[in-house]
Amino acid sequence: MADELIDILNRNGEFTGEVQLKSEAHRLGLYHASVHIWFYTIDGKVLLQKRAKDKDTYPNLWDISVAGHIAKGESKENSALREIEEEIGLSIKITDLDYIGIYLSEKQPKPDLLDNEFHYIYLSKLSHPIDTLTLQEEEVGEIKLIPIQLLKNHLKDLIIMKNYVPHDAEYYNFILKEITNRFT
Repeated sequence: MADELIDILNRNGEFTGEVQLKSEAHRLGLYHASVHIWFYTIDGKVLLQKRAKDKDTYPNLWDISVAGHIAKGESKENSALREIEEEIGLSIKITDLDYIGIYLSEKQPKPDLLDNEFHYIYLSKLSHPIDTLTLQEEEVGEIKLIPIQLLKNHLKDLIIMKNYVPHDAEYYNFILKEITNRFT
């Protein structure tokens, strides 16, 4: 994926007025924003994507339905809609997005990559069969629907968990609780 310009934030999530290439923000450990969109079905499943084999971080691991960086000057909602259309070929409306909060993630996936991101997190009900979705090959290797209880079990199993992007347990617990609340 091509490098892109992103807005730089401070440790409190406030805009600094600085703009950097995503690669530079990661190299320098600068704070920035991303969107995470978790799709779920009414029968209790979650859509996961397997990251493409050529991704610079966490290749071939299962991850969030859709995620991406918020481009310079872009709203979080427009970023979410853009990323959904780019990664899985699905066009939805802003009203289909259920904003559930922000999560600060500070990781070092590689020695030369410091990823300090404020994740703006959305849930959305998936009302299209997954075989109708079009995957962005350079980002997404494959997708699948998984029962939420099975996902919870996977995240408790240290061996199976190695097949997933290592988000914090607190992050996964927050997301899975919010999705589960949509079923009750």
